[in-house]
Amino acid sequence: MEFILAERMQSIFVQQKKIADSTWDLDAVEEQKEQSLQKIIDREVVSLAENHKARILSEFNGYGCLDVLLDDEQITEILVNSYDQVFFEKSGKLFRSTDHFFSEQTYAAVLDRLSQKCHSYLNREKPFVEAQFGKWRITILFSELSRGSTLLSIRKQPNDRWTLDRLRELDWCSDKQFELIKNIFKTKKNFLVVGGTGSGKTSLLQSLLQQFSEFERAVIIEDTQELHLPNAVCCSLLTRQDPSGAVGDVTMDDLLKRALRLRPDRLVIGEIRGAEAKSLLMALATGHDGSFGSMHARTAQEALLRLEMLIQMGAPQWNLKSIRNLIAMTLQVIFVVEKVDGKRQLRGIYEVTSVEDTGILLQQIDDTL
Repeated sequence: MEFILAERMQSIFVQQKKIADSTWDLDAVEEQKEQSLQKIIDREVVSLAENHKARILSEFNGYGCLDVLLDDEQITEILVNSYDQVFFEKSGKLFRSTDHFFSEQTYAAVLDRLSQKCHSYLNREKPFVEAQFGKWRITILFSELSRGSTLLSIRKQPNDRWTLDRLRELDWCSDKQFELIKNIFKTKKNFLVVGGTGSGKTSLLQSLLQQFSEFERAVIIEDTQELHLPNAVCCSLLTRQDPSGAVGDVTMDDLLKRALRLRPDRLVIGEIRGAEAKSLLMALATGHDGSFGSMHARTAQEALLRLEMLIQMGAPQWNLKSIRNLIAMTLQVIFVVEKVDGKRQLRGIYEVTSVEDTGILLQQIDDTL
């Protein structure tokens, strides 16, 4: 942060403290204090250059150093570890911002404004916020959980929706893989998209949603809304978490069971991470061909192992052989995506072939193309 900005902000804080000290025992309404502070800010910035003026105003009225990053369409994610440690992802690589918040106080004020925008709040009873605001997916973890400063993560959804054609133009896959993906979708095979964090799982899901016909109905189930509806007949369901217990939680498993009564042609799960894995595969055993979802896993074999464990969470009384038979009966294909040196790419396409005593067997079907 430039010296002149820090100097003016310090002056504003000193005058703000004087206002607070002089009115703490008076019946001064909050609105009057805010008006007094605004007059101080206006007086301090009047002689500054426009860019310096905008930066100071953003610190007190906007999102501080985040405003410029949020306006940059090439930036996909913003990470804040403390008021003076701000990072961002651009073109798949992480960089440290040359700007930062003036102090812990202004950083806390920005977090408070973000929380209010998400219709949430931060306190000891609810020391985190996970919410969607516009095209931003916001995660805030209170300092008590991070053993330091409060952590902030903002993932930005792209303005342009991903399509398979666009992925191919970016050399995300080969021409033959591209045709194989379209055929798997067209023949309505059930599949999973797996990969690590930031590997492009959601981008592939969104691209495949664009393949829906005008009257093909999908029920999309997510924790936070990241996937766009491909047509007017599709619908989206979102889970609900309420730490206060006032209204109760609504889990993905709850939504999945209700989704079956909404006449879906296909079910789409943003991310499978819990006991809903059992309900999903049970639903696929009775129909809804062409359904798909994503899961965190580095390989196809690791994805099957995770799926087995998640099903056991929802059905601990089932034996492993029954679980594997259910997976082999309802899941046909696994796409593995990855990010290498900042570039996202399709690593492989695997087909579930059979169930043996040692486990479920997979065959890579794109390596011979």
